[in-house]
Amino acid sequence: MAARSAALKLDWSKVTTSLGLRGQTVASLQAFKKRSDDVRRKVQVLSELPTTVDFAQYRKVLKNQAIVNEIEKRFTAFKPATYDLNRQLKAIEAFEVEAIRNAEATKEKVDLELKDLDKTLKNIEEARPFEELTVDDVAAAEPSIDEKTAQLVSKGRWAVPGYKEKFGDLSVL
Repeated sequence: MAARSAALKLDWSKVTTSLGLRGQTVASLQAFKKRSDDVRRKVQVLSELPTTVDFAQYRKVLKNQAIVNEIEKRFTAFKPATYDLNRQLKAIEAFEVEAIRNAEATKEKVDLELKDLDKTLKNIEEARPFEELTVDDVAAAEPSIDEKTAQLVSKGRWAVPGYKEKFGDLSVL
């Protein structure tokens, strides 16, 4: 009974936000909550239904006593089906294991992304303004620039193809 009261007190919206869950994990939790709520409603409706049948009342009202006797015989012989809940419990446990694995994988991805973003942010904060950069700084950051420049000079080309079209002719300044 304690598990039922705990499940009723659980705030599902806070679970996903407080744990920072996303994607497949959130969808699985929402599907589980929906199934849980549906089952809880069905149990509530069924528990409110009357469970006794007054056959004496039917014998008074109906003329055909054979039908009432036949129904009463079948009613007393009826045994409700029993279900093995272990299968459902194992499915819930498997779902829980999968949800935890997905949550851990999501957490690892988020942690890696946060580290990368922190590194990028630190890089941006520590970067010198563009106006203070030297040619050597740019070449150190992108070594292919020196290689391309050496290749152009070795072929006797002193201008970068397309530069004037893109940036204009700087020699007229």
